[in-house]
Order: sequence, then C-alpha cells, then structure tokens
Amino acid sequence: MIQEEFSLDPELIYWNHAAIGVWPRRTRDAVCAFADENMRQGARNYPAWISRISKLRMRAARLIGARSADDIALVKNTSEGLSLLAYGLEWQAGDRIVIARGEFPSNRIVWESLVRYGVHVDSVDIGCDEPEAALIEAICERTRLLSLSSIQYATGLRLDVSRIGKACRERGVLFCIDAIQHLGMMRFNVRENMADMVVADGHKWLLGPEGLALMYVRPLLRSRLRLNQFGWHMVEHAGDFELQEWRPARSARRFEPGSPNMLGIHALEASLSLIEEIGMDRIEKELLHRARQLVAWIQSHADWILCSNDAEDRLSGIVSFRLRGADGRMHSKLVGRAMAGGLVCACRDGAVRLSPHFYCPVAEQLEKADEVIHRARRDLGI
Repeated sequence: MIQEEFSLDPELIYWNHAAIGVWPRRTRDAVCAFADENMRQGARNYPAWISRISKLRMRAARLIGARSADDIALVKNTSEGLSLLAYGLEWQAGDRIVIARGEFPSNRIVWESLVRYGVHVDSVDIGCDEPEAALIEAICERTRLLSLSSIQYATGLRLDVSRIGKACRERGVLFCIDAIQHLGMMRFNVRENMADMVVADGHKWLLGPEGLALMYVRPLLRSRLRLNQFGWHMVEHAGDFELQEWRPARSARRFEPGSPNMLGIHALEASLSLIEEIGMDRIEKELLHRARQLVAWIQSHADWILCSNDAEDRLSGIVSFRLRGADGRMHSKLVGRAMAGGLVCACRDGAVRLSPHFYCPVAEQLEKADEVIHRARRDLGI
C-alpha cells in the first residue's frame, strides 16, 4: 500500500517534510475528483462536501486524542490559529508570556505584537540539559500563557510537553502548543499533554495541502476567547440564512467565519485517512529508525557536526548538521547546490536540515546523498 501511495521521481531524495510534505496518490486523486465533480456538476452534491468536513474533524480529533470533533476548528494556517488565541484573550499591562528562544517566527511574532497592550514576552534559552525545567522556571505570578513548538523546527528537539502542560495547569497558566512539526510525525495526545490549544498546518508531516490547518481548543477556553471574526459559518445555526438572531456556535466552528476551504478539506481528509490506516505507532517507529540512520551517517563524517540531540527521548524526524568551519551563508549555498543535485532539504538556523518521512528509503539513498553533498562542497570550495 505504501509503495503505491508515493510516486516521487526516483532520482529525487526528498528529505524536506519539515518544510513542505509530499502528497500521497489518494490525496492527488481526491483533489482531481473534486475538481472534476465541480466542473461537471457544480455544487449539486454539497451535502456530501459537508460530510467530508465532518470526516476530517473526526479524523483530526482521533489523531490528537481530543474528546470530540466539536473541539476541532479548521483554520487557514498555524499563524491564524495563534492569532485567534492571542487576540481572543483579554490582556492587562504587566501580563507575561513564556516562549522558547529560537521558535519559528509564527510562534514569536504574534506574542511580540501584544507589546502594545503592555504584555512582556519572556524568551527562554532551551539549549540546556533540561529545557522543560528552564521553561517552567520562567513562569512567574504574572505569566498568563506559555506557548511553544513541541518539536523545534530547526534541530528537531523533542520536548516533554506533558511535563510542561502539568506545570502550567498547576499554576493556572494557559498552555499553547504549535504542533506543526509533530502531528503526522509522532504520537500526540492533547489530554496527556494538558494543552489548552493546539494548532498545526496540514502541509508538512500530515502530507496535505497548504492553506488548511487543524486547531484544537479546550472547551473551557473556547467560551473565554473573544471573537474578532464574524460571518455566516461561525454561528450556531449556520444553514438558516433567514434567522435574524444569532449566537456563536458552541463548537470550535465558532472560529471559522466564512466559507470553508473545500478543496483543501478533500485533500487533507484523504491524507489523514492514509495516516490513520498505517497508524501513528508504525509511522513514529519508522521515522525514528530513519532519524537514527541519518545521525549515524552524519557522525561517520569527521568534519560534520551534528546539531540535533540524538538522545532517545529527544530525537525526532528532523536531523540537522553543520560543516566544521563553514558559516550560515555557506550552508545556505550548500543546500542550494544540493537541491539542484536532487537532494531536497533546507537550511535552518545556519545548518543543513534533513527531514525524511516514514516512507522514504533513507538507507538506499545515503550513498547518493553523500555524492551530492561532496559535489556541492567541491563546487563551493568548502
């Protein structure tokens, strides 16, 4: 089944799912079928489209261990989800927010934008032996929220979010998780992690399209958030256009003001169906196996420096390295040459970032990857 689902160019080494994932065949087929139906019949089967939305919410709820599909909102991207939280809360001058230093800009800029309200952002260095302890220690009596990526985008550092979530719950601090580098890669459970909000785009490890993200909002928080976007789709009786009185939907749909991204919904629902069929236990096992192969490969080169933490409880599907003596600009050029040679990867935080998914034949590709990087180094004189 897996081999039938992925049809990448055999000359390509695609180790870049932490940036943009690859669509499975069924996702391509779902998009083509939807486009063909729309061309031939328009919205004649709109009730079936609505049913597809329900299926997606249910798959998403099962994926993250949410109690109900009602806890799932479909938003445009992670940044929109984080903004809904940031501008849904009532802030007072002196309130504080804790984040990890080195977060992806989406999980930093939104909080820094609250400075106009007198909110202070505490950026914590997690490049230490116990990053969880450092984050928890940064919580003070004025801390209202702690927001972080459960897996760090540059190095793949995996955090013990259940430990952090427990500390936040005990202190009455809201806990928000950017899970864009987690969902579809490794197992995740919102209740075990005691998260108040989780948001993640579908276009990375979830193997879906850009422009659609899953957002979980804990029911107790849902009713507290002030709404800043309004429209026909976010009301309780979304199909009754003649009704003059309205109220926000009780479910997380209250965060979806207008027409849903039907094309993206058909695609992501198909992608999640594959992930569900294979199972996150198997996907996580396969991914970690590939990550260990990359770590061993990097460590076999005397002048390569592993940037990722290879401890068993820290490792994820993202593995990054630097060349000894090369700066960030040179690594960016190296990645550009590697991409031209067929090794699709990325440069993040001045390092080469590798992120194959569970289906990638990493062991078979290492020799060619070696050749591509060697050729790129030779061309650049490093």
